[in-house]
Amino acid sequence: MSGLRFGVIGLGVISRFYLAALERVPGVRLAAVCDRDAAVLEPFGDRVACFTDHRELLAAGGLDAVVVTVPNDLHLAICRDALRAGLPVCVEKPLALRAAEGEELAALAAERRVPLFTAFHRRYNAAVRELCTAVAEQPLPVRSVTARYFELIEEHVGRDRWYLDPERCGGGCVADNGPNAYDLLRLLAGRMELTGAEVVRDGGGVDRYAVLELAGPGGVCGRIELDWSHPGELKDVAVELADGTVLRADLLAGHQGFKQSLWHEYEGIVGEFAGLLGGDDSGGGDGSGGAATAGPAERGPDGVDALRVVEAAYRAEAGTTGAGSAGRTDANTGAGTVMGTGAGAGTGTRAEVCG
Repeated sequence: MSGLRFGVIGLGVISRFYLAALERVPGVRLAAVCDRDAAVLEPFGDRVACFTDHRELLAAGGLDAVVVTVPNDLHLAICRDALRAGLPVCVEKPLALRAAEGEELAALAAERRVPLFTAFHRRYNAAVRELCTAVAEQPLPVRSVTARYFELIEEHVGRDRWYLDPERCGGGCVADNGPNAYDLLRLLAGRMELTGAEVVRDGGGVDRYAVLELAGPGGVCGRIELDWSHPGELKDVAVELADGTVLRADLLAGHQGFKQSLWHEYEGIVGEFAGLLGGDDSGGGDGSGGAATAGPAERGPDGVDALRVVEAAYRAEAGTTGAGSAGRTDANTGAGTVMGTGAGAGTGTRAEVCG
């Protein structure tokens, strides 16, 4: 059977989008799956190789790349092992829990000369791609970009309750949805630094609502609004040009039902990742990823930059110095209310960072 051979490590709530994409994208195929829960492997038993330990999957060989879609706190160890085995890695965002971990993985990928691809799925959204084209065709520069990312997280997590555990998730909405939203800003206006953050947590310490303010070269401004207590789902981005013209993209337009836009977005992820591998349809042959060597510009989206913004937001919330590139932080702490429904009362912190 021809096609690049992919292994999927982690069969949680997001994995279904990767599995569907592997059936639809030409030139790739599912060759192995891995999950600690043997019960979820049963449907795959007569189709592909099954493992309950990712190290056994890697040792078995026969793969050209792996997709890592496990709880956030496991990204570092599993990606590290896969990269050391010489296998290209597509990892669900965020790349890791902390920027230092992401930097370690990026350095390892560079050393082994294999792709390390962070899956920012919203950049493959059809409406976002149309917006990028429209912005590129404008003669005027971008003045600001605002991304909104609202959902009721309990509708998404299913059995993956780790999303609501700050230790495993790396935080809450800022840690998990923040990287996707920031990637949209960077895609449309370039890299930015945090200048202020408002974060509201529920009684369990999970950040359920946040507003991040950012700034980039040439005076461009960015704003990220996140809400894990919103009834339903709202995902959009607006670009303001220098003359006040606003161009918008509704990421959910044409996709009825919760998370339905993700099906085509993950096809985009798998297609672009496969394009980085550079092998023929028969794959690398030895399962070591030898067909997939990549230079620094060919390793896919930069997951480390998003982690730096997330860390800066949490530092700003805590009132510590070092948020973004600024040297001073003023923090005012008081009572807040989580916006949306279902979260109850929380504590909000407003932090302004001045350069």
